[in-house]
Amino acid sequence: MKKQKLIANIIKTIVVCGLLVLYIVPFIFVVVNSFKESKDVTANPLALPANFSFDNYVEAFKVMNYSNAFMNTLIITLVSVAIIIICASMTAYIMVRKKWKITKYLFFIMVISMIIPFQAIMIPLVKIYGSIGMLNSKWALMYMYLGFGVSLAVFMYHGFIKSIPMELEEAAMIDGATRFQTFWKIVFPLMKPTTMTIVTLDVLWIWNDFLLPSLVLVSSDERTLQLSTYYFSGTYSVNYGLSMAGLMLSILPVLIIYLFLQKGIIGGVLQGSIK
Repeated sequence: MKKQKLIANIIKTIVVCGLLVLYIVPFIFVVVNSFKESKDVTANPLALPANFSFDNYVEAFKVMNYSNAFMNTLIITLVSVAIIIICASMTAYIMVRKKWKITKYLFFIMVISMIIPFQAIMIPLVKIYGSIGMLNSKWALMYMYLGFGVSLAVFMYHGFIKSIPMELEEAAMIDGATRFQTFWKIVFPLMKPTTMTIVTLDVLWIWNDFLLPSLVLVSSDERTLQLSTYYFSGTYSVNYGLSMAGLMLSILPVLIIYLFLQKGIIGGVLQGSIK
């Protein structure tokens, strides 16, 4: 039995190490090539750079208008996630606590809406919002993120709120708390694991999203980091060294945030899975 367990552990370790290599190799590939000139990347993309130079990063920072693109991406991500969390948590709370017939149908519609692919509605979406002058605006993009992200968040909150005892809320109301105070001071803090999970998923989704911003944001002043990186590709040529450096500049903020918040993120996901 001990030998079988040892063999099983060795196999698991090998499989995990293999998956780690598969995940990390593309990232290393981008990092290494971000220090090369474009001709060196095309000549031998797997070779190490002859000399490590930060010229690509300096040039990419200027060409991308990095500070402006970073602020656009940060504002869009933070505001969109905050709106999704606030609206979804309150909506799910009402759906669980209020036994109205319409809430069941609304919840069912939200769940069904998650299976509709964005590509199926993106052309009508752009035409409709373009006809009423709502394109090329960060606020319009945030509004769309709310529409596309709220269903999953409501679904996750809905299941968690069911596990919260009603007696906690009744005790708070007996002490004089309003329904609004009860939700924000009693219920919402208890939903921290689910909130952390939703924040993690939505930050990664919105920060890395390219398709929706490319359809909505037309002006160069409104571009996100992903759009700014895309414009390194010309009609007939691509500067691979600058593109790789631009990719690293767009990835770094998320990596830094994750390194600082990884304990809370992992803990939230694990607690949410237990619930």
